[in-house]
Parts: sequence; C-alpha cells; structure tokens
Amino acid sequence: MSEARAPAGRLKPPARRRTIILSLAALLLGVPLIALALLLTYDWNRARPWLNARTSEAIGRPFTIAGALALTWERPAAAMAGRDRTWRDFIPWPHLVANDIHIGNPAAMGAGDMASARQFSFSLNPLALLEKRITIPVLRFDSPTVRLERRADGVHNWSFKQEDRQSPWKLDLERVVFTKGVVHLKDALEKADLTADVDTINADPAYGVGWKLGGTFNGAPVSGSGKAGAVLSLKQQNTPYPLQADLRMGATRIVLEGTLTKPTDLAALDLQLKLSGPSMARLYNLTGVLLPETPAYRTQGRLSGQLGQNGSHFTYDKFTGKVGASDIGGKLEYQSGKPRGRLSGSVVSHLLQFGDLAPLIGADSNASKAARGVAPVQPEGKVLPVETFRTERWTSVDADVRFAADHIRRERQLPINKLSTHLVLKDGVLTLAPLQFDMAGGTLNSTIRLDGSGRQGKAAIKASAKVTARHIHIKQLFPAIEALQASVGQVNGDAQLSATGNSVATLLAGANGEIKTLINQGTVSKLLLEEMGLNIGNVLLTKLFGDRQVRLNCMATDFGVTNGLMRTRTFVIDTDEAIITADGSVDLSREWLDLTLRPQTKSLRIFSLRAPLYLRGSFKHPDVSVDKGVLALKAGGALALAALAPAAALLPLVNTGPGQDSECGKLLALARVKPQAPPPGKSTPR
Repeated sequence: MSEARAPAGRLKPPARRRTIILSLAALLLGVPLIALALLLTYDWNRARPWLNARTSEAIGRPFTIAGALALTWERPAAAMAGRDRTWRDFIPWPHLVANDIHIGNPAAMGAGDMASARQFSFSLNPLALLEKRITIPVLRFDSPTVRLERRADGVHNWSFKQEDRQSPWKLDLERVVFTKGVVHLKDALEKADLTADVDTINADPAYGVGWKLGGTFNGAPVSGSGKAGAVLSLKQQNTPYPLQADLRMGATRIVLEGTLTKPTDLAALDLQLKLSGPSMARLYNLTGVLLPETPAYRTQGRLSGQLGQNGSHFTYDKFTGKVGASDIGGKLEYQSGKPRGRLSGSVVSHLLQFGDLAPLIGADSNASKAARGVAPVQPEGKVLPVETFRTERWTSVDADVRFAADHIRRERQLPINKLSTHLVLKDGVLTLAPLQFDMAGGTLNSTIRLDGSGRQGKAAIKASAKVTARHIHIKQLFPAIEALQASVGQVNGDAQLSATGNSVATLLAGANGEIKTLINQGTVSKLLLEEMGLNIGNVLLTKLFGDRQVRLNCMATDFGVTNGLMRTRTFVIDTDEAIITADGSVDLSREWLDLTLRPQTKSLRIFSLRAPLYLRGSFKHPDVSVDKGVLALKAGGALALAALAPAAALLPLVNTGPGQDSECGKLLALARVKPQAPPPGKSTPR
C-alpha cells in the first residue's frame, strides 16, 4: 500500500500553524515599530490645534502655541532617579519643546494675554492621556512675560478656574521652572502698578532667580530687589518656596526673608520681617490695618500666616524695635473677617520717651509732622493740636490691644513709673479703659471713649473722658528739688468732660463738664514751676512773692466747663502769707485766659499782695499785670471765705486725700460756714 499524500498546493497542518504564528508576531511587532516610526517622523506642528484646544479646555482660557513644536522621547525622570521601577517606567514619554506660547485672559477680563513666553518645554505622561489627564511633572519657561490685572470691580485674571461647562480634561502640573522674564501687576483696587524683572541666578544653593521691582503703590513710588526659588512646586503641598526681598514704598522700608508654602494659594508664610518708616500709620496703605501715628520707627520679628477660604490669620511675634527714642516689643495678631478684620495682642515698652506719644494726638511740632508724612497744619499762635484724626479708617478694623510702659522719661524729669492701657476699637468706637499712669506714689487714671463711627457726622468724633488723680506726692513729683523733700503734700483731682470734634483743639473747644483739683501742703517756688514748665505760674509767683520758697497749705480749684468755656466756681490758694482767690474764665476755643487773682495777706509784711493780679492773653503768650490803683479791702479775710462757699464740692477730694485734719480740710470746713458781714464800723479781723 502506498502512503496517502496531501493534495497538491496544500501545507501540512504543523507548517500552516507556524506560518500563522509568525505572521501574527510580525504584525504585532510591526505595528508598534510603524507607529514609533510615524511618531518620530511625524510633523508635530500638525498637532498644535489639538493641543491648543485640549489645554484651553483644561485651564478655562485661551492657550496657543504659535511657534514651532518639536518632539523627542525620553524615559521618565522618576525611573532614572533609581526608585523601584514598574513596567510604566520603561515606556518613553514625549518631551515637547514649544515656541511662542500665549495664555489668554479669562472671558470676564476680555481679550489679551495674561502670559506669554519665548519658549517652554515639558514632558507629558502618555498613559495619563487615556484618563483624559494632561500630566506635566516640570514645565520650563524661557523669557516669560506675565501680566496680572485686577479691575476696580474686583475681577482679576490670575485664578485658573473652570468655565461653567466642565471639561473632561484635567491639567496636572507639578513644578514650574522659569528663567529671565517680566512680571507686571496692575491692580485698580490697591492702586498698584508694579513691574518686576526676573533673571536667573547661577551657583546659589538657596535661590534660583533674582528680581528687581519698580512702579507705584497708592501713589507712592516703589522700588526694591529680591530673590526667589528657581523651582515653583505646585503639587507638593508642604514644599517651602524661598523668598527674600528688600523693598521701599515711599519712605517705608520692608526687608523679609523666609518661605512661602503652596504659592499658588498663598497657603502659609513664615518670614523674618523688618519694617521701618516715618510713622506706623503709613503702613495702612500697604496692609489695610489701622495703626497709630508715631515718630520714626524700626521693628523686626517673625511674621507667620495662614491663608484660607474662611479667612487669613497673621502673627507678628517676638518683635522688637524703636519708636522715636522709645523701645517696643511684643506680639500682634490679625484675623481677617466680616465685616472687618481684627487686630489683637500686647505691646510693651521698657523705656518710653514721653514726647514720643505726642504724634498720637497731633501734639508734635510742624517739623515732626512733616517728617512723618502729614501736613504741618499747626498754626504758629495755637497751643492745642489742630491735626485731625483719620476717622474714615476707624471702621476698617476692630482692635483689642494692651500697651504697657515700665518707665517713662520726659525732658524735664517727671517720675511717671508706669503706663498701662487697654485699647479697644469696635465698629469705629475707640475706648481706652483704663489709661493709667503710676506716678509719684499715686495714680492718674482715665477712661476715654472716642466714637469715630461717623454716626454723628462725617469725620466727627463724639468723645467723653473721665480723669481721676489720687495721692500724687509732691516731694516724689520733683525729687531733684531738695527743698521739697520735707514736704508731705499730695495732689488729688477729678475731671469729667464730653465733646464733639475731629481734633484735640475742636474737642476741647466744644467740651462740657467740670474739672476739680486739690493740693494739700507742699512748697512752691519759681524753681519748682520752672521744673514743671509752667511759665504762667512762674510769672505769677514772681509778682506775688518774689523769687523764693513759699509754703503752700492748700490749693483748690473747681471749674465748670460749658461749650469750651471754663468758668471758676472755686479757686483758692492758701499759703503761710496769704489767701489768694480767683475768678474768671478760660476759653478753650479761643485759647484765651481771663482770670483775676485777689490776694489777701495774713500779715502786714507784704503790702504788694493787696492789689489784684490780672492773668489775660492767649495760651501761647499770656500776660500777667498788677492793678496798682485798687486798694485791698479791709474785710479781705471774710470776703475770701465768702468766695470759698462753693468749695464744698471739693470735699470728696479731701476725703480721698489727706483727710479733714489737713489744712485743706480745715479751709473747706470754713467754706461750709455761711459767711457773715462785719457790724458797721468794725473791720474784719485778719
């Protein structure tokens, strides 16, 4: 039997299977090779419309690659870094180099570019495209130009938000590296027009780019320079971005160095901050936080902050510095919120120069005003400060700040040991409760309320003040005067005033209330009054007693104040040699004195005391004259006591002071006795 043969032209089954397997293998291998060949030889400029469209959808604004687009292939950087590899790490990523790139403004901002660059390059994860994600680990820009803009209505171009129609494509960008470029900020809300020129720094381990800044902010010139990191991490939330800056805005200087976390959202900052300038009030235009008028200052400390959707919180901690000749230190915190932010904290001064408080109420000189950047408005002939308070800013922030000074120094030595106050600003109403001075063994305690909310008229302040002085020892008040060291006298006083105005001068010009003072025992002299800086009293004393020490048994004053006019209700000075009474007025509006002093001698030794003294003239240039044509009244002693009848209102000061057994206590006790006229032909005994 012969073997069966296969039909002619037909393969045996094993050979056919081998042929099929080889064909499939060739096809499987050939398709990727052909695809790779096409990718390598493909003109990727044809892909620009697709890339432009997909990127525009992802970022919600126009994106255009207008120049040439080239493609190379490289392995992912993560695989080359040596970490555990997976099969994904062996798939090469396309690396694109694009020229002449433009990123447009969002639709709300109209046409125009927000950013452009001469060239940028990036590697693209091809597997992420299957999930409709454009994943770019590093985006490099060469010679970028960025134009950040915000209109007066608050609409701006720097937030990358999705359009209302959600795109299926998502952009996943991790880091940005940039070289020489320009950033321009134009902000209508902050009145800023700033330009920063950015350039690459070589061989700097901490910083990769340097920048120079110029322009204007709130009408003030701005200049400065600084450094920043070369790589801006957008993906790693906790990667700090280094910053360094030295800026000048007008006369204010800002020096900072530290880090910014998550720069795209300004999530957190940690900086060493130095500030200096002519007045802390000038920082309002920069920070929006209300600070007081001060002399020239400098301060340094740590500024940390957290920014979020529910508000921002900043802390200026462990700061130290100088304000004028005074030292300061402490901690301040600012919390943003609605309807306004809140400033809180505590500030301490170990040595406070008394004159450094003058700018708070505009009581400094015109030269000082010009130095701190305000108009020198004080008239030559005025004593009371006319500089107006900036009440339009009082509703910009709430505040709760405590201030304390361990020791206070002034040009003429005055033993004010401490100052403390609790400042609260709420809805435009400022209160100092209390404002307390510890001085000369006693206290000067005040409660001050200034309503600058605008409810009583534009730029007007409704003010009230209550002042109490207790147990201030005369010998401690002037420790440098040896003649006073044997004195045991005390000073007590009360004042309560209310007014409406916009400066110290206008507030006092419309003041209503009363002022009472009481001094028990002591010694008065021209030297003492020179130490106090009381030129008027100096002249009076010379007219009354000459230039020598005079023992003071009691001095009591009681003024009623109506619409800025102070009228005497009681004014009596009891010395070893005379009782001096006074009546008249002090016009706080006109800054004018009109007082008549009537001395009544206790002895025949001083005949000159029997003529009245007139104290008249302006606060700036008062005049003291003697009426030599008026003879002393024979019943001077009785009339002096008669004039003291209203002095009973001063008894509370005696009760809290030296007591009923003191000279003031005796004098006021006599004041409560109804005076009697002497019988005809009789003179009142002296």
